[in-house]
Parts: sequence; C-alpha cells; structure tokens
Amino acid sequence: MTMRVAIFTEPHRGASYEDQLRMAKLAEECGFDAWLRADHYQSMSADLGLPGPTDAWLTLAGLARETSRIRLGTLVTSATFRLPGPLAIQVAQVDQMSGGRIDLGIGAGWYEREHVSYGIPFPPVRERFDRLAEQLAIVTGLWSTPVGERFSHQGAYYQLSDAPALPKPVQVPGPPIIVGGRGPKRTPELAARYGDEFNLPFRTVKETAEAYERVAEACERVGRAEAGRKPLVLSAGIVVAIGRNDAEVRRRLAPLHEESALPPEDPVAGSPDQLVQRIGEFAEIGATRVHLRLTEMTDLDHLELIAAEVLPQVVGPA
Repeated sequence: MTMRVAIFTEPHRGASYEDQLRMAKLAEECGFDAWLRADHYQSMSADLGLPGPTDAWLTLAGLARETSRIRLGTLVTSATFRLPGPLAIQVAQVDQMSGGRIDLGIGAGWYEREHVSYGIPFPPVRERFDRLAEQLAIVTGLWSTPVGERFSHQGAYYQLSDAPALPKPVQVPGPPIIVGGRGPKRTPELAARYGDEFNLPFRTVKETAEAYERVAEACERVGRAEAGRKPLVLSAGIVVAIGRNDAEVRRRLAPLHEESALPPEDPVAGSPDQLVQRIGEFAEIGATRVHLRLTEMTDLDHLELIAAEVLPQVVGPA
C-alpha cells in the first residue's frame, strides 16, 4: 500500500496561531504529506472555541513562511466567505510564499450560524452551488490566463472585466483544487469539471465507494479524459481517536460525543492497527490520499503515535 497521509484540523474548536504552528511543524517533522485546516469562523458545538476564530488564509500565509516541505491548504474554504477574484489572488500569493505547496479545497458553504453571527450573506443552497460553480470557473480562469493577457467573466453572480489575472501561483496551472462532499449531483459534476482531487469526508467505506462511482460517472459525462485532464485523485477523510491503551482511546473519543451540528461520522477509535486497516480498505476502493482528522490540536502525542505506528505501514518506501 502506498498512501499519501495528511493531517486535517479544526482550529474553530479552539486554537491560536501558535497552536497551529506547533502542530504543522511537528507534522512536517514526522513526515506527513500535508497539513490542512477547516475554514470556519465558529465552533459547531455549544463551546465557544476559545480563543476565537483564526482566518484560514492568513494562517496558511504564516505557516507558508515557517515550514519548508509539508503541503498546506483548506478542507474546505467556503465560497460564501470571499469574492472569487480576491480569493484567486490570496491563494496564488500564499502558493508563492510557500514555494508551491498549497492545495485549495473549496465548497459551497453550509454552516448558517457562523454566517449569521458575522454578517456574511447565506443564500439558499441552490444559489450557493451556482456561486461555487462560478467561483471555480473564475479562479481557474484567472490562474490559467497567460501573463500579459486579460481575463473577463460575465456570470449570474460575478462579473470581471479585463482582469490582469495576477499574481500567478508557483504551481502550473494552479494549486490543486479539492472538491468534495456528499452531494449526489452538483458535487460530482463540479469535481469532474474543475477538481484535481475529490474528497468524501468522514463516511463509511461503502458510502465512500458509492461517491467515487458517482464521480467516475460524472467524469465520463463531462469528457474529462477526452479533454486531456489527469484522473481525479480520490481521497477520504477519517476521524481518528487511537491510543496505546483503552484510557487513551476513551480520552480522544470523548470530544466526538459532544452535541454538534455536524452530520453522523464513522470514526476509527482503537489501536493504530485498526487505523492501518481502515486506510487499507480505502486504498482498495481507489483512494490514494487520506485526511486524518485529529480533534484536539494540542494533543501532539496523538500525531506522534500515528507517525510512529501507522505511517511506516501505509506510505510505502521513500
């Protein structure tokens, strides 16, 4: 088995920039493929998530200058938070600051409470997906426009006229775009048209396999192969609570029992070998990358345990 293993974090549950820096640098030292963070401004539970939210792209810009190898990105940026032109500029700049180590995960946005709390417009779901489709077209269009040429877009929600389409990211034609989620229609189509990676977060192997089938069908419908596009990277999210003994497992599993706005998930709670087994099951259905969600950002021993006991069994030879 050869799997790319990323760490996924939720700073909105409560984490300062320094907390995130410590974890990202340790993940780099331990040999993980990537460190990605959610793009949320509020916790999904009753807990306020002290000390309060940190902005995803401001955080990643800082981490870009304080790490050297590990990939960095969002899983996922909400299309409701930023206009597509400025978002393309932000991500391209952070890609430059990192030397070409950025992944842009982007979605339609779903958590209404954080929008209401901070005065962010939250249109109906159909409009959010329509806006996401336009954002993907604009961001990829800006990045792929040759230097010296201009980019324009006349859409239902966004209009760009003679944009210089600068700055350019280091990665050509741009940072890999991750599109994911459980949606049965729009999500597979958007992944097929614009994505480099499709991610299904925190579901069973069976549900993930069914989602991969829907995405494969969407790739055929839009003629992805005929257009010369690379096959989509298939990835899975795994909620992780493992330990050396039952007490460690119970402690790491406890936060997952808190009442939350998140849908039901399928965590791996137990030994490192159980996580290896689950990663192997995802590999069998076509996944080549997994995003491990570690709930407590200050529990660095959890990350070190995975690095010591799981990575050597799943990442393959260097």
